[in-house]
Amino acid sequence: MNKVIFKGTCTAMITPFTDDGIDFSAFEKQIEYQIKNGIEALCVLGTTGEAPTITEQEYDAVAKFAYDKIAGRVKFILGSGSNCTKKAIEKSQFAQQVGADGLLVVTPYYNKCTQKGLVKYYNDIANNVDIPILCYNVPARTGVNILPETMQEIAEHKNIGGIKEACGNMEQICETARRIRGKTALYSGDDNLNLAMLSIGSMGLISVASNVCPKEVGDVAKLYFAGKNEDATILQERLLPLIDAMFTEVNPIPVKKACELIGLGKGILRAPLTELEPHHEKDMVRILKEFGFSI
Repeated sequence: MNKVIFKGTCTAMITPFTDDGIDFSAFEKQIEYQIKNGIEALCVLGTTGEAPTITEQEYDAVAKFAYDKIAGRVKFILGSGSNCTKKAIEKSQFAQQVGADGLLVVTPYYNKCTQKGLVKYYNDIANNVDIPILCYNVPARTGVNILPETMQEIAEHKNIGGIKEACGNMEQICETARRIRGKTALYSGDDNLNLAMLSIGSMGLISVASNVCPKEVGDVAKLYFAGKNEDATILQERLLPLIDAMFTEVNPIPVKKACELIGLGKGILRAPLTELEPHHEKDMVRILKEFGFSI
């Protein structure tokens, strides 16, 4: 199998902001919260990290800060995708220089490409770095879907470390799993499908909900890998109301509010994202309390 970055659970981290920049104090608190609660990897500046609103200077600063604070205690994955291949290569090379263990590379968005274009996009990036790449398939956001036969071809490259699959179509995901098995890793990119994905051979989870409850989300994978499927199922079902609350509005609007409510920094968002609607916040408070958090 190609280079595997991690086995277990990776948190797709939010980026905490101040009114005019990055809240590095809150970011450090979030990193420590994740590591203390047993997460195996942290993904910085992906979709949940509001990467499209980050300036180049902020990107560099956040990446270097994360590398220093993680300090090799867990795997460090940096988002480096773009709708411009040249920019994606430059960001990926920078991530490697900073010390990232791997890259999360979303498909091109808006400036959409064909399936042939996807193969070339990922191969062009993989040819210019020496660390593993996770392809990120999230067609609801990008308008581009990595089809199973396309991922099978992409997986042939030695630097493709897996796919974060968030297409939401289990029939397609099962076919992708079959075609890449033994070549590269499959990861769940949809918290609602975490247990289902593990059951078809996922190497682990890349989670939004684990920003809030890293131990519990991580334990779903740990229990499953330990053969305790019933316990994993019970825990996943306990998590489902909280997971659903994370997606009542566009990610990361709800999860940033949840993190604010439990004391992990201010939930400041960057435009065009807007504050969580009051009725959703009321539901969020109730669900967090029912889960056991003090608000």
